[in-house]
Amino acid sequence: MSTITVKDGTTIYYKDWGKGPVITFSHGWPLNADAWDGQMLFLAQNGFRVVAHDRRGHGRSSQAWSGNDMNGYADDLAAVIEALDLNEVTLVGHSTGGGEVARYIGRHGAERVAAAVLIAAVPPILVKSASNPEGIPIEVFDGLRSSLAKDRSQFYKDFAVMFYGANRPDARVSQGILDQFWLWSMQSGLENSYDSIKAFSETNFTEDLKKFDVPTLVMHGEDDQVVPIKDSAKKSARLIKGAKEIYYPGQPHGLTATYQDQVNADLLKFIRSFQQARKVA
Repeated sequence: MSTITVKDGTTIYYKDWGKGPVITFSHGWPLNADAWDGQMLFLAQNGFRVVAHDRRGHGRSSQAWSGNDMNGYADDLAAVIEALDLNEVTLVGHSTGGGEVARYIGRHGAERVAAAVLIAAVPPILVKSASNPEGIPIEVFDGLRSSLAKDRSQFYKDFAVMFYGANRPDARVSQGILDQFWLWSMQSGLENSYDSIKAFSETNFTEDLKKFDVPTLVMHGEDDQVVPIKDSAKKSARLIKGAKEIYYPGQPHGLTATYQDQVNADLLKFIRSFQQARKVA
């Protein structure tokens, strides 16, 4: 397998397809890099080099006891980028992966970054507090932890339904999409997926987003039942200077699968647009 070993000894798996300008992908909780296959194949076929890694404790990466927080995730992404000596990178992150992208820029800067894309991403902060009264109550995330610890297999099967909006009357979500969510989720370590709930729900990315100084696209499904659009994408877009926004009516959290063709087309259009602008400049 293609792996790197980071400073604390954790082994990080990655896949690296195609040739051309580089795009990296950071996946959502509690999945792995395979969740990006629909985007990676399409973009590699359209002249890009695409790189995606399994977050520590997920998929084929080793199950580290520590470092299961946004600083750790961002440092692992930085280690992959540096090990492969990637430059002029477009960072793409979905859900928790969007937080990883934000913290990477906030923590490591944008020297190697050409652009960023946040898809159904968790920033700026999900949990409800005095300073974020519109957020999700902590009891919801406590419930996730409790269900995960009690019966993670059934929890993942139940969570997939909401993740992809299969509980909506007009939903057209295949059994295969639901099954692959369970398969990928079961490959994550219990400790790692458990700790990650705190990471994606309680981390405040406000200052990270203010540091974005590259072209940025914010994409989100308007019927996201996991990361509500008003509490995330629309707030993030206001914090990122010059951010472009695309919102999809009726689409769920897992829109990279349910609305794959349109998401792919919009990604390609955005990346080509800023590349062309750079050439003209």
